[in-house]
Parts: sequence; C-alpha cells; structure tokens
Amino acid sequence: MSVPEISAASSAPWFAAAYPLRAHNTFGFDVRARLACRVTSEADLLDAVRDPRAQDMATLVLGGGSNVVFTRDFDGLVLLMSLAGKRCVREDSEAWYVEAAAGENWHDFVAWTLEAGMPGLENLALIPGTVGAAPIQNIGAYGLEMAERCATVRAVELATGEAVEFDAAACEFGYRDSFFKRAGRDRFVITAVTFRLPKAWQPNARYADLARELARNAAQSGHAAADTITARAVFDAVVAVRRAKLPDPLELGNAGSFFKNPVIEAAQFDALRAREPEIVSYAQADGRVKLAAGWMIDRCGWKGRALRGAAVHDRQALVLVNRDNATGADILELAQAIRSDVLARFGVELEQEPVCL
Repeated sequence: MSVPEISAASSAPWFAAAYPLRAHNTFGFDVRARLACRVTSEADLLDAVRDPRAQDMATLVLGGGSNVVFTRDFDGLVLLMSLAGKRCVREDSEAWYVEAAAGENWHDFVAWTLEAGMPGLENLALIPGTVGAAPIQNIGAYGLEMAERCATVRAVELATGEAVEFDAAACEFGYRDSFFKRAGRDRFVITAVTFRLPKAWQPNARYADLARELARNAAQSGHAAADTITARAVFDAVVAVRRAKLPDPLELGNAGSFFKNPVIEAAQFDALRAREPEIVSYAQADGRVKLAAGWMIDRCGWKGRALRGAAVHDRQALVLVNRDNATGADILELAQAIRSDVLARFGVELEQEPVCL
C-alpha cells in the first residue's frame, strides 16, 4: 500500500444523515450520528470536514469503535475510517518497516505480518480495533506496547490539510497514552502507521498466563517448551488466552479492558501491601509499581455482578459488558460504583480507558 497523498480535488465524499452507529461501537449501543461520512482516502477526509453540511459540527473519528462509550446520539459528524492497505516499505539488516493504513483491522494486520515472515507484534494479537487507533491508546498486552514497535505515524492536521509525519518520540507515548490522546485528538486524524519489526526476534513470554499456555501447547505436542516458542506459537497462545478470558464483542458488547492498571509510588505500594499482602503487582523501571486493577475489582466482589443491563464479566473483572440492552449511562454508573469501592478499600483511584460521549 502507498499511503495516498492529499489531493487538491476529489469527488464529493459519501454522506448519510441520522446514521446508525450500533455496528460501529463494540458495546453495541443503539445510537445515531447527526451526519456520517465514510473515509477511504486523505482527500475524502479533507473534503468531509470542509463540506458545508459539516460546518460548525463536532467531529468524531471512528475506527472499530472499541474504545468509546456513547451515552447519547452524537450531534455532529462521524468519520468512519476505512483507509485500507498494508505493505513492507523497506528493510535493512536489522528490521522490516511495515506500513498499514488507519482503517485496517488490527488483529488481521498482526496475522498478516506473521504470514509474511515479519514477527514482532504477536503479543498484541486479538486486540479489537483498527491500526489507526493503536497509537492513540498505545495499546499493549502481555509484556509489549505498540510504542516499542512504532517507527512513524502519519496524520492529517485538519486545520491546515497538511500531512504530518510523527516519529515515535514526537508521539509522546505513555502507558495507554499518547500525544494524539491528549493534545492531538481534535487537531489530527491518523491515516497510517509504520512499524519497525526487528529481525533479531526473541519471544516475549514472561507473563504467567502466556507462559502456561505455551507450556501446555508444548506438552501436547511432545516437545520441550523452549523448542516450540516461535512467533506463531506466541500468537496462538495469546489468542487462546484472550478468548478464554475475554468476551467476543460480536456476542457480548464490551470495550475490552475498561480500566487502566494504576501505577503508584513505591512508598504507597509498601503501605498497601502491608494491608493486602496478596495484592498483584508489577515493578516498573522507574521504581513505581503497577497494580492489577482486575484483581482489586475482583476482591471488591464485583466480578459477575450486574447493574441493570450492565455487568462485570464473570471471567475478567476488568471488562464491563452490555449484558441486556444497557445504555452508556448504565455502563458509566457501574464503573463509578466499582471505582468507589476500589478507592474505599485500596486507596487507589481507577481511571477508565474508553472515551465517553
């Protein structure tokens, strides 16, 4: 794929009024957009936001809709990102550089890199959403963050129409955070991402659930575990673990992990561990400590509980689900009740991942 250059002239983009968004948010909320436009090129993007029908409207970019909670209809323009394509743009002795358009399905893209013999993203398999959303949230799982593989991000500045290329440093990645999430959300729309995939591949299997699945698969095949840790084996193990713990949004509406794992100072952690010796934690390079939010939510007795149509998943307490025609308000009320209980018991404030509208 070659990321399209911005064109000064293009055909008018496709628009629809009162557009249903149920299929465009993974919670499955039955809401509508005042106006929607399907974006298949950067030219479409600029034409859409400059169209007289969209003037003075709030604008929302939607990829897979896996990180949003709609509490009402969206009174503005929704850009349905459908830019497609992927390719290896170059390689050197140390790495492959792989470019994907923002509308590509994330999991399908990860699978494609493996099939093309370019490993490095396998720990991020089965994360819902699109390639364009990955840098915004700096998605991560099983010991890997997207930031570790990001080479550049291409984005269009809406005010000027200029395409800007951000290197990894300019993206200002943090834990489930980035420049695009903080300051750039209303200024830039991501259209493509280029990943650097090192040729000196090493398996990343330090997470306990992943290591257990790899060992189980190795035992079934009659091999020693070390002999079977290939990139494909890691990919398959991640998919198996995630499917065992997380509900399929097509079957049970959800947005994946609803809360971030909080990171606290070492002194606060020492005091907390004195009261809660079994607390699950992960030491950080800067001396702070990351806590397992799901463990704390479970200890507060929320796993499997419901509030009207909203519920906490019975296998993973980090996941809130639309069990029975819940509204966005139901989900947020449940989330607030969970936050209150965790704060009261552990003295830790949970922060939600999805954007609420």
